[in-house]
Amino acid sequence: VDDKKERQNDIIVLGIARGGVIIADVIARKLSADFDIVIARRVRDPENREQAIGAVMGDGTSTYINPKCVNELQISNEYVEKETLEQIKEAEHRTEIYRKTERKYKIKSRIVILVDDGAAATGATIIAAARWVRKQKPKHLIIALPVAPRQTVNLLKKEADAIEVITSPSSSHFRFVEHFYQNFDPVTDEQVVEILQKRN
Repeated sequence: VDDKKERQNDIIVLGIARGGVIIADVIARKLSADFDIVIARRVRDPENREQAIGAVMGDGTSTYINPKCVNELQISNEYVEKETLEQIKEAEHRTEIYRKTERKYKIKSRIVILVDDGAAATGATIIAAARWVRKQKPKHLIIALPVAPRQTVNLLKKEADAIEVITSPSSSHFRFVEHFYQNFDPVTDEQVVEILQKRN
C-alpha cells in the first residue's frame, strides 16, 4: 500500500461556508485530500448584525452561545432562541443550495482540517463547527485560519487537537478579519456551488 496515498485518504478538509470554502479548496488540492463544506450561521447581536453572540450548525445539533456577550449586552433568552431558529432555517436553505444530494459526511476516524477565512473576537462560528465535527468522531481535528486575534486562538485551542494560524495579532490591535486581506470580496453562493461541482 502506498503510504502517501493512505495518508491522503486519511485527511478531509472542511471549509466553513461561505468564506472558508475557497481557502479550504486550495488546502485540499495542495494536500491531494478530500474536500467538503460545513454550514454554520452566526447568531447575531440584535444591535449590531455584523457581530456574533454565538453560532449554530445547519442541522441544529451544535449551537454555541457566548455567555459573556449575552450578559454584557443584556440580550434576552427569547431573542437568542428566535434568532437561533432563524439561523437554523437559513442554514437549511443554504444546505439545499450547496449540498443538493444527501451526501453523508466522511469524517469518522479521519484527520479533519477545519478551515475558515479568519476568526473574530468570539470565534463563535468555528467553535460551533468544531463541536459538530467532534460529534462525528474524527481521529484528529485541526483548525486552520489565515488570521485570528491571540485571545481567540487561545479560546480555539480548547476545541481542537491543533490550531494553525498565519497571523495572530494582539487582541487590542484586531478589529476586523477583512483588514488583513488585500481583497475581501464576499464569496458568493455561485462560487461555492462551482467549487463543489468541480470536486464532485
